[in-house]
Amino acid sequence: MSEFMQLAVNGVFVGMLYALLAIGFVVVVKGSGVINFSQGEVVLLGAFMVAWLLTDLGMPFWIGIPVAVLAMVVVGMLIERLALRPLENESMLALVMATIALGSVIRGLVPMIWGDGLRSIPPLIDQARYEWLGISIPTTTFWSAVMVLLLLGAFGLFFSRSRLGLAMQAISDDRVAAQSLGINIRLVNAVSWAMAGGVAALGGFVWGSLLGVESRLVVLGALIFPVVILGGLESIVGAVVGGIVVGVVESLSAGYLNVYLGAGFSTVAPLILLLLVLFVRPHGLFGRPQIERV
Repeated sequence: MSEFMQLAVNGVFVGMLYALLAIGFVVVVKGSGVINFSQGEVVLLGAFMVAWLLTDLGMPFWIGIPVAVLAMVVVGMLIERLALRPLENESMLALVMATIALGSVIRGLVPMIWGDGLRSIPPLIDQARYEWLGISIPTTTFWSAVMVLLLLGAFGLFFSRSRLGLAMQAISDDRVAAQSLGINIRLVNAVSWAMAGGVAALGGFVWGSLLGVESRLVVLGALIFPVVILGGLESIVGAVVGGIVVGVVESLSAGYLNVYLGAGFSTVAPLILLLLVLFVRPHGLFGRPQIERV
């Protein structure tokens, strides 16, 4: 039982870190309606930005992290303005292909700017572990999960209390109706990409601290899609719940099934769960079904 609880708790906390990656994806879908296939590359760029500021330039954390977030906010706005706004009247396929091309560009630029070697991010806190009732959690993972919860609360307040957040909700519900009411679609698009850039900097900091900063970090982008599809493309809460579900399934599979089905089964298990959920709820756990009359 203790082994099961340890695996389950590990899965919950790792799932919260998956949710951190997914939140930026959901914000873009919610605000601009674009399915962003380059979010993994944007997180990679954020990780290298953090490593450069903290390691190469020697900035303290209390300066380097906010500067990295602001820099990635600007990057997000530039992506929207230069790569996507010229295609705003094009089909969704054109927008999706633009994000795929953007991801390829970022993957090529990162090693050109910073090289392809492994970089490290100085630890913000002691690399110890918390022990509680026989369950052990790394301190970095614990506080990263706390940060995700704080982000979730901040986004909840933003979308429910601020004028801009309510405008993004309106656009998510009905883009044409929102535009007819005078909502500035371009401004909302820019803000959604800016927010995704800022979240990518935080995600790059967290995952770079755990795994190191290198080009292979981009594979984390593949983990975003099971999480957001499982939770619902436009749901922040769904991103967190989906991340936790994926993390727990992955952890339990690694602990109990990999020995029988192969070392890679824990990677496949969340995708199998995703297929099963989609058979029952194609719009995800927290997504809204869309009915179109033709």
